[in-house]
Amino acid sequence: MNLVIQAAGKTDIGLVRTNNEDNFGFDLRRGIFVVCDGMGGAAAGEVASKIAVDTVLEYVGNDSGQAESPILGRKFEGVSEYAGGLGNAIQLANQAIQEAAAQDPNRSGMGSTIVAVCVHGNFFSIANVGDSRIYLTRGGSIQQLTSDHSLVMEQVRRGLMTVEEAENSEMQNVIVRVLGSEDSVEPDLEDHEFAPGDVLLLCSDGMSRHVKEQKMLEVMSDVRSLEEACDELIEAAKNGGSDDNITCLLVRASEQSWSERLIERLTPGHGGNSQQSST
Repeated sequence: MNLVIQAAGKTDIGLVRTNNEDNFGFDLRRGIFVVCDGMGGAAAGEVASKIAVDTVLEYVGNDSGQAESPILGRKFEGVSEYAGGLGNAIQLANQAIQEAAAQDPNRSGMGSTIVAVCVHGNFFSIANVGDSRIYLTRGGSIQQLTSDHSLVMEQVRRGLMTVEEAENSEMQNVIVRVLGSEDSVEPDLEDHEFAPGDVLLLCSDGMSRHVKEQKMLEVMSDVRSLEEACDELIEAAKNGGSDDNITCLLVRASEQSWSERLIERLTPGHGGNSQQSST
C-alpha cells in the first residue's frame, strides 16, 4: 500500500489575547509535523514555542528522524527509532529553551507544550509534552491519541475526578510537564499504523477545550480541503468561547493512485513541502 500525505495548518490569535504564543511547522518531504503552545508572558511564550518548533524540525531534518545517538545520555526503549528520534528532538528543544531563558531575565520561566508526528512509510510516531493534543479520525470515529500532562488529568487517571469534572475545573491550566521547566523532560512516545483516509489533528488547548470531539469528527470526516477544515475548526473554537490562541494542523493519509506514483518517480523532489507559522 502506497500512501500520500497531505497537510495544512493555521494559527489564530483568538478573541481575547493580544499576542499569539502558539507556533506550528511541518515538512512534508521529511514527514515531520509539530504544534507548540508557549507560556511565560512578556512575549516569552511565543519565543519558547518557536524555539521548540525550529529545534524539532531541524533535528529531524538533519538526522532523518532516527535515534542513532542518545541525547543527554537518554535512550528511549520500547519504541521505534523514529519515535526515539522525536524523543531526542524534544530533549534538545527543552535544553534550547532553558539556555535561551538563562540568557535573558525577561524570559525566565518561559516554556512550551509540544505535540509532534513523524511519518515513515505507512506508519507514524507521535510525541507529546503538556496539554496540546493529537486526535485520529478513522472509519467514522475519533480517538484522542495523547494524554494531557495536566493536574486535572492526573486526578482523572487516579480516579479522583471524572472527565466531566476535569473539563469544568478551574485548575485546567495547571500543567505538570512542560518544555523548559526542568533540566530534562519525559515525552510520551508511541507508534501507530496508518490506514487510508486517516486524518490526524494536532492542536493547542485553545481548540481542544472548546470544540467537542463530535464537531471535530464532523469537520475532519467531510474534508473538501485541509485548509478549509482548519478554518472551520478555528471558527468552531471561537464560537465555543475560546479565550486562548487557537492552532490546528491536519495531516491526511490517502492511498496513492497509479498516476501519482508515476509522477513521483518521474519528477525529482515531487511532493516536497514545508511550512512554519509566523506569530
